[in-house]
Amino acid sequence: QVRLIESGGGFVQTGGSLRLSCAASGPIVAINTIGWYRQTPGMQRELVATITGRGDTNYGDSVKGRFAISTDSTKDTVYLTAHLQMDNLKPDDTGLYYCNADLKYADYGPPPDYRNLEVWGQGTLVTVSS
Repeated sequence: QVRLIESGGGFVQTGGSLRLSCAASGPIVAINTIGWYRQTPGMQRELVATITGRGDTNYGDSVKGRFAISTDSTKDTVYLTAHLQMDNLKPDDTGLYYCNADLKYADYGPPPDYRNLEVWGQGTLVTVSS
């Protein structure tokens, strides 16, 4: 079973830093894109940052220059963790941060096959006080 487990949310004052992590596990063959989205009450979920399997990054306009996304993986690439370093945090960064991955995994069937999947984590809360 493919899973995304987030960690690292919390409470911080304006100008502070937090580091979020998203651990992907399961029979993952390849991760096309992994990243973070956030949601605040009454607003649609918005892009924070994504990174592709080749290392190409994309950031939401409001976080450019303050946030940085990266990944690390074990040698066999079954396990991968995405990190979001958030610096110079502002009250507008407050929200629920969700990890998202677009990946390919091994379905053991029967019959066995490779399948594409988009998966979301459960969310982690970030609160920035003014």
